[in-house]
Amino acid sequence: MNTTTPTPAMCCQYELEIAIDAPADRVWEAIFEETNYWWLPDFHVMGTGSTLTFDRQPGGRGLVEQTETGGALLWFHVHMLLPEQHTVYLFGHVAPEWGGPNTSSLKLAVESNGDGCVLKVTDARHGQLDQQHLESNEAGWLQLFTDGLKHHVETNAQPGS
Repeated sequence: MNTTTPTPAMCCQYELEIAIDAPADRVWEAIFEETNYWWLPDFHVMGTGSTLTFDRQPGGRGLVEQTETGGALLWFHVHMLLPEQHTVYLFGHVAPEWGGPNTSSLKLAVESNGDGCVLKVTDARHGQLDQQHLESNEAGWLQLFTDGLKHHVETNAQPGS
């Protein structure tokens, strides 16, 4: 029998703001309807060729990555959706192999700002946390939403192009 030493749980929160040169409605729809087009290749945990879909309904499938052979990863469940405010609240679990166990409560809010918008990302985590994983997660969200989503909507006038 293995005995482990308890690790104290911690809580932390960080926020990002990403200015996007596209209307809020365009960004909001791209988040859900074009996920696989803007999700960067390095973020495909299930491997090359996996597909990401985002069911926005609370209690639905949520943000899921799937392979052609039936493998799947549930990234996040949808906790609450406020479409009139372009806001979605998500929660996901992180396994020990990826720096957990911990839980992420993620909020994505798209706010109009002149001709463009601002994507506000808030990630609150609790559980087993360390500075290295927190910095990696924050940098990862920044890269995904800047090099992925922002780049996609600013360079593609037609959805899915």
